[in-house]
Amino acid sequence: MKRILIALLFTVAWAASFTAPVMAMTVVPEGNRNAVQPKVPGASVRRTRAGKTTFDDKYEKIRDLLATDKSLIGKIKSTAASYGIDPIHIVGAIVGEHTYNVDAYDRLQSYYVKAAAYAGNAFRFAYDGESIEEFLKRPQLATCEAKRDSYSLWTCRENVWEKSFRGRRVEGKAFPDNRFSAVFFQPFYAGQTFGLGQVNPLTALMLSDMVARTSGYPKLDENKAADVYDAIMDPDKSLAYMAANIRRSIDDYKSIADVDISRNPGITSTLYNTGGSAQRAAALKARGGLPEENYYGWLVNDKIAELKSLL
Repeated sequence: MKRILIALLFTVAWAASFTAPVMAMTVVPEGNRNAVQPKVPGASVRRTRAGKTTFDDKYEKIRDLLATDKSLIGKIKSTAASYGIDPIHIVGAIVGEHTYNVDAYDRLQSYYVKAAAYAGNAFRFAYDGESIEEFLKRPQLATCEAKRDSYSLWTCRENVWEKSFRGRRVEGKAFPDNRFSAVFFQPFYAGQTFGLGQVNPLTALMLSDMVARTSGYPKLDENKAADVYDAIMDPDKSLAYMAANIRRSIDDYKSIADVDISRNPGITSTLYNTGGSAQRAAALKARGGLPEENYYGWLVNDKIAELKSLL
């Protein structure tokens, strides 16, 4: 009798595990939450005016490049499949970058030519004579060494920068009130472009493990800056880093905020533009509601039918 009772209780508990309410993940629908486009930053406006062009002209230029380069579209589709994302997310990020941040080259081959100009040069990541290798040996960053994967490691280092170095004087040396990536990882003149996907060198270092695991490209080393630039300037390689960036944003929103953004390219494009997907997902979880697109993502959603036709 006792055995029967135990078996019955086990069966009831097992059945209950299937009927207990489960919090459903919120799926962000297609389209924009904002009726009109959010304001475009002044820096983007000034850059476009300086180039004697318009946002409409820049959009049409990158759209036409994508429309006429079937090889590039094929690579976008293949890369997206490797990372388990819809290729429209990569298209959206490319369109946003070349509409608001840089101007597109006339053909994909030009990106390869520009990438080749970086190969073999004695670049290094440094600030005011202090190399990144020397900086990372500072005791404040010792806590990050326990991090095993590149995303956690560089996120930790970036957080330490914000807390202990940004805008401060440390051991007699003054550090700028600026982002870690801007201080140590952008040694060229203002407006320097970083390839088809406009990938930041620090972002590439963060995503190095995922790209190595998924695409088979060698892991990046911060002490070999030329290799990092090659990875983000070469169109084939940069597509992998773009896809990894988007995959990371989608995963962050699912795991942190219980929100699925994979059906809204405007949101993934917004995050591609702003960065900080983990922090933004945490903020969304705290306040609730749906994520909203910025000016960059708004354009992608507004043009979504035309962009999907490219695929």
